This record gives sequence, C-alpha cells and structure tokens, in this order.
Amino acid sequence: MRTRSTRTEKLDLRVSPRHKDLLRAAAEASRKSVSDFVLESALTKADEVLADQRVIALSPDAWAAFQAALDAPTKVPARLSRLFSEPGLLG
Repeated sequence: MRTRSTRTEKLDLRVSPRHKDLLRAAAEASRKSVSDFVLESALTKADEVLADQRVIALSPDAWAAFQAALDAPTKVPARLSRLFSEPGLLG
C-alpha cells in the first residue's frame, strides 16, 4: 500500500462518458473516490512498467548461466571476421 503524500499537482484527463461511468462504478465498488481509484491504478501500472525495465528476476541456475555467458570469450563468426578484413568502400 502506498503512503499518502501531499497532492500539489493536478492531472487533467479527458474520457468518454462510458469510460467515466466505468471508472466511477469501479471506484464505488472499491469504496474509493474516482481520483483515488484512478491514481492508485495508474501508479500500480507505472510501477509494473518500470519494474520490467529495471529488474531481472532469475533462478539461481539461470543467474549462473547468465553470468557464464557474460564471462565467456566473444565468439566472432568466420564470415564476420572475413568481412572486417576486407577493404571497405572508403579505403
């Protein structure tokens, strides 16, 4: 559960009448104001989206395999080595 903080900023949101009715019904079912319901829902989704970009959860075996892959020497495909050894367009 989130701690309440002082709300000093305003966020305007335009919705269709159908969506407003849906949000109002969900807020009532949750015994919350529409503002509290929308804010809590949006913050939860924001946390989920950002966690996908910040956190990688791996089992111990998967973590060991990941570390081994990072520590392994780089394997350059033969065709790529040949490509880099050929003269380029400019030289």
